[in-house]
Amino acid sequence: MPSVNAHLAMTHLVPLAKEVDDDKVTPGVLGFIVFAVMALAVWGLMKSMSKHMRKVDFKESAEAPSGEGKTSAAEPGKG
Repeated sequence: MPSVNAHLAMTHLVPLAKEVDDDKVTPGVLGFIVFAVMALAVWGLMKSMSKHMRKVDFKESAEAPSGEGKTSAAEPGKG
């Protein structure tokens, strides 16, 4: 059995709901908050990624590490 407060709230909120235009749908405050949180998360990830990318050394060494520069007799295609 619904309480008196719930019934009173429903009678006051139903007229407000009928004022909403059926052809116009907006995301509202919750949609804005979710979008803002996602935007902040992407900004933080991009900032972190740029910090990590600055630490990466892209210069290749002139010498190949031992064993990788030499070819073996068992290479496919050479026989």
